[in-house]
Amino acid sequence: MEDKSEPRKELAGFLIKYHSKQLESIILSPDPRIHYPILIDFAELMDENPHLANHIFSNSVEYLSLFDESAIWAQKVMFEDFKKFENATVKEYVHVRVNVCGSPLECPETFPSIGRVRVKHRGILLTLKGTVIRSGTVKMIEGEKIYECRICKHRFKVHPEVETRNSIPKPTFCPSQNCESTRFQIVEDTKICHDYQEIKIQESTQVLGVGAIPRSIPVILKDDLVDIVKAGDDVIVTGVLTAKWSSDMKGVRCDLDPVLIANHVRRMNELKSSIDIPDDVILKFKQFWLEFKDAPLKGRNAILRGICPQVFGLFTVKLAVALTLIGGVQHVDASGTKVRGESHLLLVGDPGTGKSQFLKFAAKLSNRSVITTGLGSTSAGLTVSAVKDGGEWMLEAGALVLADGGLCCIDEFDSMREHDRATIHEAMEQQTISVAKAGLVTTLSTRTIVFGATNPKGHYDPDQPLSVNTTLSGPLLSRFDIVLVLLDTKNPEWDAVVSSHILFEQAEPGKGNSDENLTNSWPLPLLRRYIHFVKGYFRPVLTKEAEKVISSYYQLQRRSATHNAARTTVRMLESLIRLAQAHARLMFRNEVTRLDAITAILCIESSMTTSAIVDNVGNALHSNFTENPDEEYAKQERLILEKLSCIDEFPGINMLEG
Repeated sequence: MEDKSEPRKELAGFLIKYHSKQLESIILSPDPRIHYPILIDFAELMDENPHLANHIFSNSVEYLSLFDESAIWAQKVMFEDFKKFENATVKEYVHVRVNVCGSPLECPETFPSIGRVRVKHRGILLTLKGTVIRSGTVKMIEGEKIYECRICKHRFKVHPEVETRNSIPKPTFCPSQNCESTRFQIVEDTKICHDYQEIKIQESTQVLGVGAIPRSIPVILKDDLVDIVKAGDDVIVTGVLTAKWSSDMKGVRCDLDPVLIANHVRRMNELKSSIDIPDDVILKFKQFWLEFKDAPLKGRNAILRGICPQVFGLFTVKLAVALTLIGGVQHVDASGTKVRGESHLLLVGDPGTGKSQFLKFAAKLSNRSVITTGLGSTSAGLTVSAVKDGGEWMLEAGALVLADGGLCCIDEFDSMREHDRATIHEAMEQQTISVAKAGLVTTLSTRTIVFGATNPKGHYDPDQPLSVNTTLSGPLLSRFDIVLVLLDTKNPEWDAVVSSHILFEQAEPGKGNSDENLTNSWPLPLLRRYIHFVKGYFRPVLTKEAEKVISSYYQLQRRSATHNAARTTVRMLESLIRLAQAHARLMFRNEVTRLDAITAILCIESSMTTSAIVDNVGNALHSNFTENPDEEYAKQERLILEKLSCIDEFPGINMLEG
């Protein structure tokens, strides 16, 4: 047999040299029964000892277990310095977790997509990236059995085999030299159990080619890795590929299925919530707003032009998309109930008004997004489904759960079945999904922005309420912060402008995007960073002026709510606050001013079929960017404050007029 003492010494030396702090904290930890991880970087090991790093890569099963043994050995070497401490002990359950990110192993050969996993990858250190779509229950499995030879009394360990569903095979011969015995007995009181969990990861739809169906692979998590990920998490898993016999069900062919035994799991969700935006980019944002200090709305419009630049005009829709993606501030009221900060947007419009284009672009702007269509989404596909796997029921995440912390785009919202539509009520307002399926009773989190698009039922009738035109119920409509109606009315002037814009784009494609000047239009990567930065950096607070404007508007709407009774609820007040906070963030501020409150009112007015303030709301489809938005705003502000009968409380407005 090959002597492994030399590589064991080298691995222990590496751990003592680079990870003495982790070893020290493990030795001083009080509980000897817990499984402790030691996180190492493969790149670091490669610099220190390329020969050993190659062994760990090419002969992973043997050398990873050797690495775990060397961690125990390293503890024994260091233990002499910690004898005086009361809790100091050498821990038996230590696992070395290898992080390959940033190492030469980050190449297509060892970092393939899930659909490209083949037999050639078996036995090597493999890394896969995907989304957790199923998370099984945590079980206990027997880790090893110790057998004793009845003739030579030699004791040896036998480990379970994944291929035969974790059963421990009975040894056929004695591994001791010069002993050919086939008679053994199990040594009692040596049973070691491990935590065991199976999850399923699916490749991300963003990396797939045209028409490709996403593939999935089961992943086995053991000991300290169990329960660290849940359905909907984006993960990078490093482990060893092996095979496992599929369940022996009657009438089903028994096959060897690929399965990844995880050594290291890295969640990507935390990374997304804390994307490092370089200081020079933040400085660029601040510089941009310094330039537009005197004309802030002109600066805002420059940002909005970057949203879906291929669609001409539609200023109202672009503003609504920006405010929805940025969202307000979540808070907890006096009773301990969470009031959501995420906004929801619904576009109702005739065919060819660019609804789906906005959906696709919004998905690009969000760090985490799921796109689905109404007809293709059952209630299980939207929320969660119970699936039976190997005789055991488990939950599989749907679109809203997978989009937790991001954006869920639902196209053809009206084609969803009535039963399926009812399931998203709770997901939109309480941001949870309560499940009671197949004996699994739980609540899942859905802190997601819902962006829906739908066609009106037949010809849109302005005299009928929105619920009649869209066949969506009043309670569901009230959950949307903004509902924009895009009607394709025949307007010769507008048609001429739009056609010339499209023809210019065809003649000189991409000319607008190459412009580095931010005063014109922002490119997509910078826009995504800006939205992410303002969401995390600013927590706007309402000023007295903003409170007064929002309160007056809400009361006016309640008094005149006959046509929009379904939408003028307390939810509308919360929507106004969220939109005002989102606009303050968009304007790079930490306080909600009168400007933000009035912009929120204009958004809500655009989404009402009949207006309580503006006599002619106008078609959102024909809204365009104005040359002097600040002057335009001053007129709108005066008009709104007069309608709200609170212009006298803002003397600055009268002075401006004078």
